[in-house]
Parts: sequence; structure tokens; C-alpha cells
Amino acid sequence: MDQLNILNALTQQFTVTADTQQYLTFTLGSEEYGVPILTVQEIKGYVPVTPIPHTPAYINGVMDLRGIIMPVLDLRVKFGLPSAEYDQFTVIIVVKVTGKMLGLVVDAVSDVLSIKNGEVQAAPEFGGQVDTRFIHGLAKAGEKLVVLLHLDRVLSEEEFTTVSAVVAAETEQV
Repeated sequence: MDQLNILNALTQQFTVTADTQQYLTFTLGSEEYGVPILTVQEIKGYVPVTPIPHTPAYINGVMDLRGIIMPVLDLRVKFGLPSAEYDQFTVIIVVKVTGKMLGLVVDAVSDVLSIKNGEVQAAPEFGGQVDTRFIHGLAKAGEKLVVLLHLDRVLSEEEFTTVSAVVAAETEQV
């Protein structure tokens, strides 16, 4: 069964109410993260992307998804985690954030969670040393805590503009 069919099967298992949101969860190392299911456009097995020079290290490059050229980020690198070899479980989660398509490389997709709004705890304060602006909150999933992401804050507007400009310039040269 391909990744998209798995996503469809998982989302059909849950009923959403006004006070509940669904999150697609995935792993990076031993940690679980979640993104709002409504932002997810597609889940693809990892395929090599086209590297783009002069982009930050967390930008793997770009991919063409049915005529849409989009940047692909390695969330491990973006979050300062140790790098890992891509394997058969590594996927690219294609998300739409503020009208823009973006690919997120993650270790593996885990599940779809329905989380009541009241069950989301605020991100802890770490002072100025740790950047938590991209963390929406934390939620329990069994015995584990899931870090829920603010996708529109994973890349700042300035970073997204810079990456988009480099991508546009590179694709014009092709």
C-alpha cells in the first residue's frame, strides 16, 4: 500500500469535531512530531531532490511535484538534530503553508492523532537559548509527548522568500 493510501485510510478512521484537530505524526530520531492534517497534501517515499547552490544546509534542494517546483527541507538539520541515513522509511511530507508548497523530509510517518484543543499544552519556555517559535504545543499520545508544529513558523517569512527566490532563479536557468 503506498503512503497516500495509508494517509487516506488513517484519516477515515477518525471523526473530527469542532473542538478536535487531527495531526499527522512522524518521527525524527526518537521524538514524535505532529503537523495539522489539513496542511498535508501528500506523503511520498524519499526520492533524491535537485540540490540548489547557495541555500542553507537544511534545504536539501527542490523537487518537481506534477509541475510545481518546491523546496524540500530536512527537518533533522533545521531542528539541529544529528543527521541520519535516509532509508526505506524516510518520507517527504508535502504540505501547503500560507499558500506555498513545501516538502519536509522526516524519518517515518507514525499515525494520525485526534487531539482535543484543551489537551494541547503550551510549549515550555527555555529563555533566549532555544528557539521555540515553531512549536504550537505539546500533546500526549499514550506515554509519549508529541511536539505539535506551527508550520508557518518552521521557516520565517524571510527564509521562505530567500529560498523561493533562489529556487526561482535556478529553475529559470534550466
